[in-house]
Amino acid sequence: MPAMLEKERKFFDKNKAKLVAEHVGKFVLVKDSILIGVFNTIEEAISEGARRFGLQSFLVRQVNEAPTPEINIPALTLGILNANSTRPI
Repeated sequence: MPAMLEKERKFFDKNKAKLVAEHVGKFVLVKDSILIGVFNTIEEAISEGARRFGLQSFLVRQVNEAPTPEINIPALTLGILNANSTRPI
């Protein structure tokens, strides 16, 4: 079984230089090998990821030149929070 978020991490690492050049300081939302969006805050990125993907995993990272620490939200990872949205996609 592949590690959780392996595709997303590889995509981020592969595209980091371009992301830094275009979006330094912003937060990116990645699902599989697709850049879903770029956001001003982590809250916006997580909210959009939860709205689009519900309980499926997705990656949110801040774009910086330095290595970015990984942020885990156990309530989402464990399915304790239900990310149902009344807004359509």
